[in-house]
Amino acid sequence: MSDKAFKFNVENFLQPGKNNSKPLGRVGTIATPHGEIKTPAFIPVGTKATVKSVLPESIKDLDAQAVLSNAYHLYLQPGSDVVDQAGGLGAFMNWPGPTFTDSGGFQVLSLGVGYKKVIAMDASTVQADDVMATDKDRLAHVDDDGVTFKSHLDGSMHRFTPEVSMQVQHKIGADIIFAFDECTTLLNTRNYQEKSLDRTFQWAKRCIAEHEKLTLERSNKPYQALFGVVQGAQYEDLRRKAAQDLATLNFDGFGIGGALDKNKLGTIVNWVNEELPIDKPRHLLGIGEPDDLFIGVENGADTFDCVAASRVARNNAVYGLDGRFNISASAFKRDFSPIDASCGCYTCQNYTKAYLNHLIKGKEMLAATLLTIHNEFFIVNLVAKMRQSIIAGNFFEFKEEFLGRFYAARSSN
Repeated sequence: MSDKAFKFNVENFLQPGKNNSKPLGRVGTIATPHGEIKTPAFIPVGTKATVKSVLPESIKDLDAQAVLSNAYHLYLQPGSDVVDQAGGLGAFMNWPGPTFTDSGGFQVLSLGVGYKKVIAMDASTVQADDVMATDKDRLAHVDDDGVTFKSHLDGSMHRFTPEVSMQVQHKIGADIIFAFDECTTLLNTRNYQEKSLDRTFQWAKRCIAEHEKLTLERSNKPYQALFGVVQGAQYEDLRRKAAQDLATLNFDGFGIGGALDKNKLGTIVNWVNEELPIDKPRHLLGIGEPDDLFIGVENGADTFDCVAASRVARNNAVYGLDGRFNISASAFKRDFSPIDASCGCYTCQNYTKAYLNHLIKGKEMLAATLLTIHNEFFIVNLVAKMRQSIIAGNFFEFKEEFLGRFYAARSSN
């Protein structure tokens, strides 16, 4: 690839814990044309060029270093040409920092091929009928060349190939973009997972070729780093093979995606990161719950994204040191303390549980804004504290203390 303003430096490694394990966690810095990302780091999701209910100018107040948007949604609305004409994603949404876009593969397939429920990390309660729609209900069909899908907005037909995904993401202009991949579920057969893995590898090579071509054609634009995505579901040999194969290609970094069984999350991430090069960053896609973040950091993931923090906020749930709870409960009607007295977010510094409870009961839009600010700040800073604990040499003590308290109420029930 051509000369670029993208670098990743590893500055520190996580030391073994009490069980004498050999953790892969590390501290580093990703340099992009729009600034640095100190890792490990949580990246808030602004799917449609907005973190839902939060002003773009306020994202810095969350202590967020970057934002991740979705190529599929921006392609459909307002259109990648519009974002390009605006000067790229950051300029379009008035965010000066680093940006990511995922390839749209997950959305095309989850909305299209018929994943009627979100691809779950715990498949134990999900039946086949919950996941795969019948042919007549499907909005998308996959072949070796790409995916034909129907827009969930207006029913119009579209075609995504690796080349189209690269063209769309180059126009959107994020600092870090992802190769187009096929996302499978835990319920797909082993045989299908093998075929899908080969398809994703072929698509990865096509993405690199198109990316290099577009980088030359748009040499007046800031360099965009391309990450390959490791699939393979719950199978060790497939995950390792995918990582080994992608490591031979000229990617700037890697995403770990697809169906991730929550009970095997650490094991799967460890398999992958044992195979990936140490000197390139690794992004764990769609992971954002506290226990999963600790597992991801311990096993060598550098950055994370997830919609959970904002989604649960819109359902009146907030994170605190003593776990997640619903602020709409009647117990908070006369509670004039903040969500978390130790939290430095705008919400906790200025508003009480009683006021937030009132906003929810009154169906005021401000409720979603204030709860989202708190939740995003909480998760962003939790991962920042993990970073500091690796530097200080007390990561495992911090993990035990935090998770022991956070999940205490759940385990005592």
